[in-house]
Amino acid sequence: MSLLHAVLIMLAGVAAGTINAVVGSGTLITFPTLLAFGYTPIVANVSNTVGLVPGSLSGAIGYRRELSGQRHRTLVLSVASMVGAIIGAVLLLVLPASAFKAIVPAFIAIALVLIVLQPRINKLLGDRRRKGDAEVGLVTVLGTFACGIYGGYFGAAQGILMMSILALTINETLQRLNAVKVITTGAANLISGLVFVIAAHIAWAPAALIAAGSIIGGQIGAAFGRRLNPTALRALIVAVGIVAIVQLV
Repeated sequence: MSLLHAVLIMLAGVAAGTINAVVGSGTLITFPTLLAFGYTPIVANVSNTVGLVPGSLSGAIGYRRELSGQRHRTLVLSVASMVGAIIGAVLLLVLPASAFKAIVPAFIAIALVLIVLQPRINKLLGDRRRKGDAEVGLVTVLGTFACGIYGGYFGAAQGILMMSILALTINETLQRLNAVKVITTGAANLISGLVFVIAAHIAWAPAALIAAGSIIGGQIGAAFGRRLNPTALRALIVAVGIVAIVQLV
C-alpha cells in the first residue's frame, strides 16, 4: 500500500465516521474506496465493518448528553440489533461471493434513494410521530432486529432505516433518537465485526486506517454535525455510491 493510498483510506474513514454520526451512511464512502484500491467486495465489506466500529464508539461518546435517561431503551434495542447482525454476518459468510456481488448494487441503490429522500423522510417522521408512546414496544424491537440483519450483511444507510423505525414508534426528540441510533448501529457493527474477525479474511491495514479516521470523524460528526451542509453531504454520498455501483456491475 502506497502512502497516498493510506492517506486516502484514512480520509475516507474520517468522512465515514462523520457521516455515520450525522446521517448513518458512512459505508457508502469507505466501501467504494476499498473497491477502488483493488480489494474484493467481500474483503472490502468485512474490513470496512471492522474499521468503522471505533468510530461508532467515538460518536456515542459525543452524544452522551442525549443518551442520558435512555439506558433501558438503548440496551434492549442494542441486543435486538446485535442478534440480527449475527444472522446478517453469517449470511454474508455462508452465501456465495457471487450472491453478495449481485445483491449489493441493489442495496446501494436503495441506500442512495434513502439519502436523496432523507429530508422528506425526516419531515414525514416529524409529522407522524406517535403520541404518548415513549417506551420500546414489540414493533420497535422487531424493526431493530431486521435492521441488524441488514447491517450485519452490508449496512449502507442502516442509520437512516434505524432512525425511521425509532421515530415512527417512539415519541422522543430526533436528537435523542439519533443518539440511540448511533449506539444500536454501532452494536451491529461490533458484533458482526467480531464474527468477521473469527471467520473471515480481513485486510487489517485498511481496516486500521479506517478505524483511526472514523474515531476522528465520530467526534466531528457529534460535535459539528448539525452545522455541516446536509445537501453537500448527500451529494457526496450519492456520487461515491454511484461509483461503487459502476464498479460492482
